[in-house]
Amino acid sequence: MSRGRIHGKGGRVGTALAIAGLLGLGLMTPLSSTGASAQGSERPTSTVVQTTDGKVKGSSQTGYDEWLGIPYAASPTGAQRWTAPQPAADWKGVRDATGFSDRCAQPSGWDPGYEKPTTTEDCLSLNVYVPEGTKGRLPVLVWIHGGGYFGGAGQDTDPRKFVEQTGSVVVTVNYRLGPLGFLNLPELRKESANGAGNYGLLDQQAALRWVQSNITHFGGNPKNVTIAGQSAGASSVCAQLASPTAKGLFARAGIMSGSCSMQSAAAGETQSQAFVKEIGCSTASDVLACLRAKPASAIVAAQQKAAVRPSLGGTAFPTDPGVAVQTGKFNRVPVMLGQTNSERGLSTFQNYDYLGKPMTAAQYETEVRAAYGANADKVLAAYPLSAYKTPGEAWTAAQNDSTSYTRRQLMGTLARWTPTYAYEFAESDTPHFTSIFRIQQQSETARNFPFGGAIHVDDLGYLWEYLGQTMPYDDDQLELSEQMIRYWGRFAANGDPNGARTPTWPKYSTRTGALMSLSACDTSPASGASPAACSKVSTQFDEAHHLDFWQSLSS
Repeated sequence: MSRGRIHGKGGRVGTALAIAGLLGLGLMTPLSSTGASAQGSERPTSTVVQTTDGKVKGSSQTGYDEWLGIPYAASPTGAQRWTAPQPAADWKGVRDATGFSDRCAQPSGWDPGYEKPTTTEDCLSLNVYVPEGTKGRLPVLVWIHGGGYFGGAGQDTDPRKFVEQTGSVVVTVNYRLGPLGFLNLPELRKESANGAGNYGLLDQQAALRWVQSNITHFGGNPKNVTIAGQSAGASSVCAQLASPTAKGLFARAGIMSGSCSMQSAAAGETQSQAFVKEIGCSTASDVLACLRAKPASAIVAAQQKAAVRPSLGGTAFPTDPGVAVQTGKFNRVPVMLGQTNSERGLSTFQNYDYLGKPMTAAQYETEVRAAYGANADKVLAAYPLSAYKTPGEAWTAAQNDSTSYTRRQLMGTLARWTPTYAYEFAESDTPHFTSIFRIQQQSETARNFPFGGAIHVDDLGYLWEYLGQTMPYDDDQLELSEQMIRYWGRFAANGDPNGARTPTWPKYSTRTGALMSLSACDTSPASGASPAACSKVSTQFDEAHHLDFWQSLSS
């Protein structure tokens, strides 16, 4: 997508783009706080690199090199469907790594490139991006994509601007999704002590072990690995924080718009049994044989009526991550976590207005009662329809605030045990992420929908090209992008986002409740804006999201 027209706030000439261009030309150096040594370049001098499984040949791009579609585990097909990931087979000669592998099997969706279902299972691969002209063993960021545990792929993230500006190595990962990634049945538990309910999460660990064994050959430092993700990817990160078998695989963690919870094995089995029935294997004499004989296309079709999500089980995921962080029994590494300021505006649009059926007053009450149970009357009184233009806006407000309460609780819990940096992405004037932006170009309903601010996913474009698209940010938003890349790059390098040319970001504390509010400056002449309109430390999170009310419901 082209940048399109510059809209919104005006401001300075394209500073961030100019900086990115100079970095790519080698006329500016990446961030000074990358943790890279000035001596002894470890970056590969050729795009042919030896890995533990064989040689791979990548390609040189402007400002960075990339190796795409490298297998980190064997194909999970045939008898290996619904087993823990197995080592990839060695290969002879030089393997081409200039193109992405197939995505893991999943339904179609509204994101560009996902117009049709994907039915491939040979998908356990990763992609490595290395900055040009840097020296030393570089910090490594391993990105775990979101998508509700049923969609997405590593290739959704094009991290070139992050790589160039921070001097970090970035690795993006595919992992099994939906029933292929998370089926939990007694037959599977009998077959193996590990994997049932969390094969996809074990895939992520296999990728992290590949990084430990191989990333030095690409110039990265295996002792300086950060794992980060958004949405389901963020929840995956918290699951890895709680996993005993992930200990030592990473040094820091980033949780963007995700939770720290996982359903029980019993709940996962209930979901899985519904899927088995939907696909027609519930009466088979050998359920696993029946399931393994089904084509991936049948599995993808059935999961649209019977979804399956991760569940607890085995030695890798014995404890709910939410419980683990409360008790301090997790891999204690520095954490950065946060959210957008209108997370749930996306789901309201997706579930109602996008389908041509805006939420009604009756549906609002039904949703509130289903979500909040015994507290529903209090929620309806606190978020009355009379205070909002539409029932959808009332529902978005209630959901935003209850989600914010849960996130605030997580911030405080993690801060008890480990250095924690909390944020809210509050750039409410941002163009929405690629999929919504495209829909808005075609639909007046979408253009007029009251999303309420920055919605789920909107922050990703400020770190890298999400879904391969460049968004039409104005100059001030481009500067916010540069600032966020600096924060995230420093955190990935040394566990602390602070440094030159950015506001000081304090560690989170329940005593102050202070977090970083990330937003662009409005420098247009008509704005009359002061520096307070930019990113700043804020103590208004609780008030803005009415957290006293939500706290009262749990008292």
